[in-house]
Amino acid sequence: MKIDIRQITEGEESVVIRYKDPSPKINKIIDILNGDDSRLRGKTDEGDVFFSPDDILYLESVDDKVFVYTPDKIMKIDGSLNSFMAAINDESFFRCSKSMIINVGRVEALKSLSSNRIDATMEGGEHIIISRRYASEFRRLLKGDR
Repeated sequence: MKIDIRQITEGEESVVIRYKDPSPKINKIIDILNGDDSRLRGKTDEGDVFFSPDDILYLESVDDKVFVYTPDKIMKIDGSLNSFMAAINDESFFRCSKSMIINVGRVEALKSLSSNRIDATMEGGEHIIISRRYASEFRRLLKGDR
């Protein structure tokens, strides 16, 4: 993607986006420019909390409930992991097992394990196992072939 940024001294500011097909990255840029509020709502024992998708380390589905893990909170959100992936439409979130989604941008280290699995160390030291089923797609994502 070619990026052309110019500072002007007079006239009206403008942003032009040219694309062939709307990718998740293009859609995210458009949402930012439109001022769309991308905050999500979670529930804690203290009540409702609003947070940014960038704050998410990972999501986990337990007993048909979806929990969001951030560096300092654990929150319950409505819906399923599939509905989260459809709504967020962000390539930085990756389905790493049947019951988990990780924020790839918050991974600190990776280690190959036996049986073609991957151990992803998240910010804060939490270890998430990327299952065999999703490991090859994760490797393609890291190579930029997704």
